[in-house]
Amino acid sequence: MPSPPDIEAVAEEVFTALADPSRRAILAALAAGGPATATDLATRLPITRQAIAKHLALLADAGLVAAEPGERRRVRYRLRSAPMQVAQQFLAALARDWDSQRESLQDHLNAAVAAKQTRKGKGKEQS
Repeated sequence: MPSPPDIEAVAEEVFTALADPSRRAILAALAAGGPATATDLATRLPITRQAIAKHLALLADAGLVAAEPGERRRVRYRLRSAPMQVAQQFLAALARDWDSQRESLQDHLNAAVAAKQTRKGKGKEQS
């Protein structure tokens, strides 16, 4: 039985893939138009077919696209959402950790402000 994917490693691959605007444009074109070949994508985007092929290889390595055989030995690429969902889980966990720490800091600061106001109030009563 295969072990579950390392969430952080999958997220890193996804974020690396999404860091490039050309790869994001390729993903957007696949999302809008469905499965396509590198040649099809080159007609829709201001990127050469060779550059698109290189970007598709990186996107496939990250699991964001899957190559499927098409007609006349042409390879079509389609989107895969699973790695994106793993990256979203990673971000959600990170956000929960940040929110927890932010709330702790906010509680500490609120207590410090309240204590300062209490000390000011006692100083006024004594004068």
